[in-house]
Amino acid sequence: MATVSDIGLSAAINVSMAVAFLLVFAFLRLQPINDRVYFPKWYLRGMRDSPVSSGAAVQKVVNLNMRSYLKFLSWMPAALKMPEDELINHAGLDSAVYLRIYLTGIKIFVPISILASLVLFPVNWTNDTLDSMKVVHSKIDKLSISNIPYGSNRFVTHLVMAYAVTFWTCYVLFREYEIITTMRLRFLASEKRRPDQFTVLVRNIPPDPDESISELVEHFFLVNHPDHYLRHQVVYNANKLADLVEKKKKLQNWLDYYQLKYERNPSKRPTTKEADERQKIMKDPQSAVPAAFVSFRSRWGAAVCAQTQQTSNPTVWITEWAPEPRDVYWNNLSIPFVSLTVRRLIVAVAFFFLNFFYVIPIAFVQSLASLEGIEKALPFLKPLIKIDVIKSFIQGFLPGIALKVFLILLPTILMFMSKFEGLISQSSLERRSASKYYIFLFFNVFLGSIVTGSALDQLKAYIHQSANEIPRTIGVAIPMRATFFITYVMVDGWTGVAGEILRLRALIIFHLKNFFLVKTEKDREEAMDPGSICFDWCEPRIQLYFLLGLVYAVVTPLLLPFILVFFGLAYVVYRHQIINVYNQQYESGAQFWPSVHGRIIIALIVSQLLLIGLLSTKGFEETTPVLVVLPVLTFWFYKYCKNRFEPAFVRNPLQEAMRKDTLERAREPTFDLKAYLANAYLHPVFKGREEEDNMSISEDVGMEEVIVPTKRQSRRNTPAQSKYEGSDTLSLPETVHER
Repeated sequence: MATVSDIGLSAAINVSMAVAFLLVFAFLRLQPINDRVYFPKWYLRGMRDSPVSSGAAVQKVVNLNMRSYLKFLSWMPAALKMPEDELINHAGLDSAVYLRIYLTGIKIFVPISILASLVLFPVNWTNDTLDSMKVVHSKIDKLSISNIPYGSNRFVTHLVMAYAVTFWTCYVLFREYEIITTMRLRFLASEKRRPDQFTVLVRNIPPDPDESISELVEHFFLVNHPDHYLRHQVVYNANKLADLVEKKKKLQNWLDYYQLKYERNPSKRPTTKEADERQKIMKDPQSAVPAAFVSFRSRWGAAVCAQTQQTSNPTVWITEWAPEPRDVYWNNLSIPFVSLTVRRLIVAVAFFFLNFFYVIPIAFVQSLASLEGIEKALPFLKPLIKIDVIKSFIQGFLPGIALKVFLILLPTILMFMSKFEGLISQSSLERRSASKYYIFLFFNVFLGSIVTGSALDQLKAYIHQSANEIPRTIGVAIPMRATFFITYVMVDGWTGVAGEILRLRALIIFHLKNFFLVKTEKDREEAMDPGSICFDWCEPRIQLYFLLGLVYAVVTPLLLPFILVFFGLAYVVYRHQIINVYNQQYESGAQFWPSVHGRIIIALIVSQLLLIGLLSTKGFEETTPVLVVLPVLTFWFYKYCKNRFEPAFVRNPLQEAMRKDTLERAREPTFDLKAYLANAYLHPVFKGREEEDNMSISEDVGMEEVIVPTKRQSRRNTPAQSKYEGSDTLSLPETVHER
């Protein structure tokens, strides 16, 4: 168990590392040779020129302007200076709302930290309960609820504090939900024309022996949406072709280099296998999967189709809003719709066992990251760990870093699971992975660390007392696990966030590629990897800090200042990264916020339930009815916010869609929407950069539809009777024939 000196040493190490990272970043960002690493977003937008291209040889590598070094911390105010509206225009609503998660943490925990330090610290400190009990503790634990005597009336203070924390948190969450909902609606209303505003994704198209999928889609929507249907794009299974295109892309870079250097024959392009696979997909009707992107003449028509049931059978012709073209995860569109349920069941079972068995290595890590565990596993190190500095390092720094290292591969595993489930957009993949990661952190990091850690710390106490006393000892031990989470917050939330802005991995990879692999300007642009927010693991990490802060706000409030440092530092760092570095791959319009709100509510309810259980072990059971009101009120608040605000994140109001359509027709009456949507949802592998590769794609892949009578109006050439009613004849409306 970490003592005051252990925490002090850990704080010194982490603060030193964080400051070192920030200082090194402040120096490296001023060097011309690193400009593409620390400002890639501006290069991708064509708004920044490389300082390496001009000046003396030395000036191309090193910044010799001494005055610039005097302002090496100017990046901090610059990151905070950009107004939120400008930030939305610059980086998108997703990025702006992501930053508001950190702001929400600051708003919640600043008042709570001040109130807890003024009220709870004196109440907890002025007792000697821990000294009289046979439990392992430190001076830090005397600031926790564990130091209150059994059955003391002082617990009323903690009860009142629990109500204050609940009401303040709910107030902040309500205001943030209201603000972000307004931001989303304003963003959607003011947003420029996008293909996904006019397009729906249709899945599980029922097979028909008389028509191809393309013909079936066309005729279905001409009949059921005659005044609004515009065009469609059938989805093809092009996964193999995508692999060939990626291989060609790598070979093409070498070809471009040698053509520039030796003026070789352009006819030797590595396109043969790719062309064969492309022709195979175009000619093989089996390559088309029962899904299509269907575009409409107006947003209103798309909204009606996306948000309604198309047939009496709800399992076919399933429609949903199409993801933004950049957001589509094409690999999963070829997965048969009927197999999705089986895939999700497999993933659910696999995730359960991953959660269950991960407790074992985490418990092992917790045991090794303690003095007793090291002495038992490596007895020859016993004299060494008796040294005060080594001892403080082990107890104050090692547990946090060991846990962080142990979680490195987890986001990759969870993303693989989400992809296996068959989700069809990058944003939904990240949201699903984030949900899994949060569940994992809750059970394995939070509950697992509390249970295994307290059991290890208080093992001697458990052995030498009766079974009736064990729950009371656990009630004392749980608040004392705050010292472990303090070390984890400093390692992950201080040093980890400071390391994010340094971008050491991206820096090394860029210079290695630039020195050994870059042959053309295109190569240099690809070597400049800006990265993105990585919502799938960043957001659950933030939620862990909300959980720790809300759980320990009443129990061990000493943890709150450490969490506040994380929220403040992370807000500045990620604001800088979003402005200058990250190039977000998609824009979902902050669809993730309801999940963020829900997880904070879960953390609040968990804190309330744990406090109820804790007070019941402290001889204060009579307060249980008073405390039970809190989770009930919190859940009611969650349902109210869900009904009040969440529809704006799920459905598109028809009123807004009609308003935008009317304004657009008035401003641009001659706009060719069909041409605008022509290649919007064409698979990227069909979008070759050579002009000749694109010449006949529209015709071969079904991009340009011609309205023809259905084959089913005559049975002479029909191999089998259509299984759908009214299939012998299809009477197209007059408006369709006129078109």
